[in-house]
Amino acid sequence: MGVIDGGVQRGMSYVHELTGQVNFDLEKMANLTGWSVHTLVMERAGRAVSHDRVGEYYVNLQEVYGLSGHMVAHLVDFYAEKKLLNNHLDITFGRMALTHVFATSPLLCSFMVTCSAPVALKLDPGFSVYPKATWGARLRLRPTRDTAIQLGAYEVSPLASNPSGWAWGSEPATGLMLPVEFTWQPFLTRNRLPGHYVLGYAHDTTRYPDQIGVSLPAALRTAAGRQRSAPMDMFWFEGDQMVYRRGGRNQMAGGYLMAGYIHNTPHVTSIADEAYGGLSFAAVIPSRMTDRLGIMYSWYHVSHRKEEGQVLIQDAGYSLGSAVRAPQTSSHIIEAYYAIDAAPGVLVQPEFEYMIHPGETHHIPNAALVGLKVIANL
Repeated sequence: MGVIDGGVQRGMSYVHELTGQVNFDLEKMANLTGWSVHTLVMERAGRAVSHDRVGEYYVNLQEVYGLSGHMVAHLVDFYAEKKLLNNHLDITFGRMALTHVFATSPLLCSFMVTCSAPVALKLDPGFSVYPKATWGARLRLRPTRDTAIQLGAYEVSPLASNPSGWAWGSEPATGLMLPVEFTWQPFLTRNRLPGHYVLGYAHDTTRYPDQIGVSLPAALRTAAGRQRSAPMDMFWFEGDQMVYRRGGRNQMAGGYLMAGYIHNTPHVTSIADEAYGGLSFAAVIPSRMTDRLGIMYSWYHVSHRKEEGQVLIQDAGYSLGSAVRAPQTSSHIIEAYYAIDAAPGVLVQPEFEYMIHPGETHHIPNAALVGLKVIANL
C-alpha cells in the first residue's frame, strides 16, 4: 500500500501474513462425538503505512499488520469445540479471539480497514482482535433456522501484551469481557435472498481511567474536574442484505448492501462512535462471474472526554506528543477494491483508500492511497 497524495509522506509500505491452520476432528480420531480442536499459527512482517506515511494511529489501513508486529510464529488459536443437539448448540473454549465469532462476517473481511471487525471494537483492550487471542469460552445456540444467540466470557489483558501468543503466564489479567450477540439470518423475497443482521452488547469489568485525564500533567488535574475510572460497555449493530443473486460457488455470489454502527463508553475509550455503509457486488463485469467490487465509507468519532483533555493540555502550552497534532475530533475513510478471482484459491485485489482528516485532526492533508492485496489459500 502506498501514499500517492497527502498524508505525512509519499511512498510504499509492504506487509505480509503467512498462516498455518490445523483442525483435529476428534470424532474420527478418537471416537469423541462432536469434538474437535482448532489451531492456527501465524507469521507477520513488514512496515505498516498508517503511522509513518499517513500519520494515523487509531485505524490500521493494512489489515495484516498490527499488534504482533514482526513475529516468526505467533500462536493465534488453540481451542476445543463441541457440537451438540444436532449442531443447534456449539461450545468452544481455550485461546481464541473475539473477532472470530463476534461482530464479524465474511463480507466485512473482504475489506482491508474493517477486517475482521469494526475498528471501534478492535481498539478496545477487552475485545481481543485477531491475532490477539485470550482465554475464554463461547456458547452459540440456534433456536431456529434463521436465528442464533451467542454469549461468551473472556479474560481481558492489554492488546499489546504477549506479542508472541505463547507466553500465557505473562499476560496481566485486568478483568472479564462478557459479550452477547443476537443474529437474524433471514431469506427474503421470493428469490430467497440471504441477509445477516447482528445486534450485540459487551461489558468489560476492567476499570479504565477517565480519558480526560490520560497524559494530563499534574498541574492540570484540578482544571479537568472530577475524574473517575469505570468499566467499558460496547454496543454494535451490523447488517448486510443480498439484493441480487448471480449464481456461483457460494452464498456470497451476488450483490450485498451493508451498514453498521458501534458505540463505546466515551469516558474510557478513544473512539466512542463508528458508522459505516457500503456495498459488495459480484459479477459487475458480466464475463467475470466470480470477481467482486467493494466500496465502503466509514466515520470515526473520538471520545469527547479525550478531546477535552487534549484541549486542556494544548491551552496550557504543553505538547500533545509526536503522534497527535491537535485535539482530535473525527476522521473518515473511503475504501474501494476490485477482487479478481485469478485462479482457484488465488485472489488478486487492487485497493484504493482515501482518508479524510488523518490523525483525527485538520493538521494533516487528506491522504490518497493505492495498493494491491493478494490472498493465496493452499
